[in-house]
Amino acid sequence: MKYRQRRKDKRAADPPREESYFIANQWQLMWRKFKKHKLAMTATTVLALLYLVAVFAEFIAPYDPNKRYPDYPFHPPQRIRLVHDGKFTLRPFVYAIKSEFNADRFVNEYVVDTAERYPIRLFVRGDPYELWGVFKGDLHLFGVAGGQLFLFGTDELGRDMVSRVVYGSRISLSVGLVGVFLSFALGIVLGGVSGYFGGAIDTVIQRIVEFLISIPTIPLWMSLAAALPTTWESVKVYFGITVILSMVGWCGIARQVRGKLLELREADFALAALISGMNEWQVITRHLLPSFMSFIIVSLTLSIPGMILAETSLSFLGLGIRAPAISWGVLLQNAQRIRTVTMNPWMLIPGLFVILTVLTFNFVGDGLRDAADPYK
Repeated sequence: MKYRQRRKDKRAADPPREESYFIANQWQLMWRKFKKHKLAMTATTVLALLYLVAVFAEFIAPYDPNKRYPDYPFHPPQRIRLVHDGKFTLRPFVYAIKSEFNADRFVNEYVVDTAERYPIRLFVRGDPYELWGVFKGDLHLFGVAGGQLFLFGTDELGRDMVSRVVYGSRISLSVGLVGVFLSFALGIVLGGVSGYFGGAIDTVIQRIVEFLISIPTIPLWMSLAAALPTTWESVKVYFGITVILSMVGWCGIARQVRGKLLELREADFALAALISGMNEWQVITRHLLPSFMSFIIVSLTLSIPGMILAETSLSFLGLGIRAPAISWGVLLQNAQRIRTVTMNPWMLIPGLFVILTVLTFNFVGDGLRDAADPYK
């Protein structure tokens, strides 16, 4: 009885569903509209899984990404099976693979040995690692005991492609977030100053923006990336590439911020803030920018795929992230050779993850754009 009475009291205290829309703030209204966008919600779930994989790469990857299996270069992806000798098994497994040299073709060929199978298990012990460089361990999410598991095959040195794709997601996914954060900071500051103060400052900033936009993007990225010292470590190259992408990517955000501030700087609430004693910087940061922050977030979400594609393109051409660092662009460098792609098509698997990430970010951006539109 007490429980029922508490529920009745809670219903009486909560505002009706219709009234809750009138008292909800801008972010609550956006979230309610965003939840109705099924494709965007699905893409958000996929993105969350991808970033979880990147964060816990050491635990999820079955092997050390640099561990070599000399007997298994260019091993094709193994099939996960559920039927053995005509009988269905609940535990998935893979058959053992034997390497045989074909004297006629002068290549190694891999033959499935159905007499020996390896069940795929969860939480298995394997190669030691340091999670985030702090926690030591050797527990992996999945793997096999006594054999090898190459679900995405191996590269020319016999390194497991699943592990390398998982580790490569860290750089490829983080470069977009870090680059957009820097672009966001530059775009907000320069666009806000340009739109609010106008005059000579606006003219100078807009001429710089137009100059940067007029330069072909890919040649500009290539020239700036090629200027990085070849002696730099992979970490320095990573941050260098991120800064280069941010230096070019802030122009679009700056223009959007400038346009909104030109529209809102003469609004009544902005003039009232000035009359109340606030300075120009407080008016911009406390009133003008928050009034259209939802549209800025949508723009940032749609610009992250461009950053990821830029890093992938530079690394694919050999001007971006360099080995031994691992990114999806670095892994795709082997796809430059037609013979490798023809004979070992699984080397293109990292490209599928690039496509998946770009598509999911675009779907999330479309959902946020619809949710931020007050006329939908």
